[in-house]
Formats: sequence, C-alpha cells, structure tokens
Amino acid sequence: MIKSVKPIFVVLVFSSLISFSFIEKKDPTEKLVPGDKTPMPVLEFEKQSLNLRADEGKYTLLSFWAGYDAVSRVKNAELCHALQNTDRIKMISVSMDRYESVFRAAVEQDGLETALCCIETDGKSSEIFKEFGLRDGFANYLIDSDGMIVAKNVTAEELVSYMN
Repeated sequence: MIKSVKPIFVVLVFSSLISFSFIEKKDPTEKLVPGDKTPMPVLEFEKQSLNLRADEGKYTLLSFWAGYDAVSRVKNAELCHALQNTDRIKMISVSMDRYESVFRAAVEQDGLETALCCIETDGKSSEIFKEFGLRDGFANYLIDSDGMIVAKNVTAEELVSYMN
C-alpha cells in the first residue's frame, strides 16, 4: 500500500510545481502610495500642467476616471458632489477619454462643473497614466499642501472626515 502511495505523491508534488510556474505573477507593489511625493503631471491634451499644490492646511483631490468606465465615473461624481460645500479640498478631475465630446457630455451629465475637469486623450498610453501607475478602475489621490499623498482611493464618506 505504501509503495503505491509514494509514486502518486511524487506525481502530485511535481505537477503542483509545474502548475505554479504558469501562474501569472502580478506586481504587488503600487507605484504611488500614501506618504509618497506626488509627481507634477502634464496632460498631453493641450500640454496642460496640473498644479496639485493647495494652500497651507488644505488638500487637493486628484481623481482619474473615464466615461467608458462606469464605476470610476460614478465614484468621481460622488466625490465631486461631496466637495460642493467646502473650500478645504479642491478637486481636479482627469478624464482618460479619447474623445473630447464624450468627456464634455459626461461632465455635463454628472454635474462636475464645480471641479477643475481636464481630459487626457492619450488615455492608457499617456505619461500621466504611467506616472501614477493607473490600472483599470482608475484611482484618486488626496494630496496635502506639501504635495504628499495622504490617502488613495478615498470614498465620498471618507472625505467628510478630512473636511472636518
């Protein structure tokens, strides 16, 4: 009995090792995390430089989204609406849409007029996408007056605590 179990065990261990070699390894590190200094992004569309610096004691919320990504679009709109009655946090909303017409329609439909809305028509191939290590689903960054990332991917509810 033991003689027949040993070869089966060896085959199972060997096949497990082989299967692990085919698993796609993902980079567990994120490009930018809280505590990191924020790069100064330049949007390729109209070569626009974004000023992420806020006044002393205030914050900047940099939010990335796209009209074709429903989840990021909803999150971006929620964040914008949560900040309507405060001056402690200024919002910069960056769309990764390829077409300006899609961007303009989304800004109007979502009521984003209170935020500084920009577009990066190079989308995923843009420098800003690479600088911030963005992925599908995009991200947002809460940045203090010194340009340091305070929080990443904050929700509208979490912003309330930063406003207080």
